[in-house]
Amino acid sequence: MHACVVRSATVTATVLGALTWAPAASAQPSAPTPTPSTAPARTPAPDTGSVEITVKDTAGHALPAAAIVLVNSAGQEAGRGQADAQGKLSVLDLAPGIYRLKETTSGSSMHEVAADQDVIVTPGSTTRVTLTNPFKAARLRLQVEDDKTGKPLRGATVNVGAGTSTLLTLTTGATGTASTDLPMTSRKEQFWAEEVKAPAGYEPDKLTKLFTARPGTPVTVTVTNSKTEAPKSDASDKPTHETSSTPPALAGKPDTGTEVAKPFPPGTSTPRPASSSASAAPAGGPTHTAPAGSLAHTGADATSWIAAGAGGLVIAGAITLVTIHRRSSTGSELDDSRTTS
Repeated sequence: MHACVVRSATVTATVLGALTWAPAASAQPSAPTPTPSTAPARTPAPDTGSVEITVKDTAGHALPAAAIVLVNSAGQEAGRGQADAQGKLSVLDLAPGIYRLKETTSGSSMHEVAADQDVIVTPGSTTRVTLTNPFKAARLRLQVEDDKTGKPLRGATVNVGAGTSTLLTLTTGATGTASTDLPMTSRKEQFWAEEVKAPAGYEPDKLTKLFTARPGTPVTVTVTNSKTEAPKSDASDKPTHETSSTPPALAGKPDTGTEVAKPFPPGTSTPRPASSSASAAPAGGPTHTAPAGSLAHTGADATSWIAAGAGGLVIAGAITLVTIHRRSSTGSELDDSRTTS
């Protein structure tokens, strides 16, 4: 029994001795770790690929501040970066597959970001991609106003174009203005504006307005209109008034129902009513007729009326004198005959 115990203690000591030695062996110094300056350059793994990206605008200018991100098919970000002064950047050590390339910023106030696109990565090769950023539109504001008062004018229609092409047509609203985005293809462009229809009561502006626009920058074009001149009055345009059939000299006098005699053709006699004193004149006596072409009394004016009355009195007096003379001659012949007998 005692012998077994001793043997067991010996085995235990041997095991403990082995455990004690093991830590002493692990304390030996390890191999030195190379510093970063002496480490060899990292090379892409042969089973991965890379993407090289160039960012520029539609005019070919590089966009150095553009930033991108790559997303794998699982929707996880696989890499990101920012373009250098030449508008280039690269993403390395990409597992083969299809990635979604997104531009997060163009880095320019004049440019929009490029559209997203897919990129295929293959092992041991570099996929080159070019992103083309469009220019931002210029914000055009058109205003039309009265050239004298500055009053905003509604209803003016203006064409806007470049070169020989018309790009768009604007019509002013209640505030006399109209706004739109003007497409841009370069960093500075020249356009023209031409009014094709003026508001009611105004003449269209005959001048073509030239203006310069820049991407992402507002620009205002002002068109002025002058009022349409009133047409000059013309005597032929005045309304005609019917003339009264009553002569001016008789205007205001009561109508007696007397018809106004119309003139006879020259060389014809004007008929006149028979006079009682003329019928009493003996045959062979002097007769008085109205001059050829004369008119009967019409009362056209006071002068002709008076002249006609005076002529009548003269004729009546002449007839009376002739009658008296004939009677005196007849009485003298009777006396002579009596004396002779």
